[in-house]
Amino acid sequence: MDEQKLYQQKKQDPSLKLFVVLSKAYRSITDQVMVDIRKQGLNPTEFGVLELLFHQGEQPLQKIGDKILLASGSITYVVDKLEQKGYVKRKPCDNDRRITYAAITDSGMNLLNDIFPKHWEQIESITNGLDQDEKQQAIALLKKLGMYADELKS
Repeated sequence: MDEQKLYQQKKQDPSLKLFVVLSKAYRSITDQVMVDIRKQGLNPTEFGVLELLFHQGEQPLQKIGDKILLASGSITYVVDKLEQKGYVKRKPCDNDRRITYAAITDSGMNLLNDIFPKHWEQIESITNGLDQDEKQQAIALLKKLGMYADELKS
């Protein structure tokens, strides 16, 4: 098979197109969300940590990176910044001195209580390009794709 035929065959394969469309959609959506988050004086990583602690309660520092897709070396830096702003505090584990928890403070709770409803509205507005059924279909399909991609790592 010559290169031109191979190129045409690959061009018709929807895999690359899917990747490009997913990447562009992700970027467009996250760009919109980032503007909203930065208006609150936070960067996206700080917001992600606060949102995690707000919704799921205190978390071991070692586990936060996995839950918000952040490199473990960055966790300390982000928690330090949030601690300086008064939004997060560190709590030692009673049973294991090697484990330290991050917990949201009252100030952090107040901030999220103030900004999260508007943030949620912003996300709803951004995703209104799909109706409710389409959103559910997209969730199912993207979850299936993500789980398959995760299996490839093993």
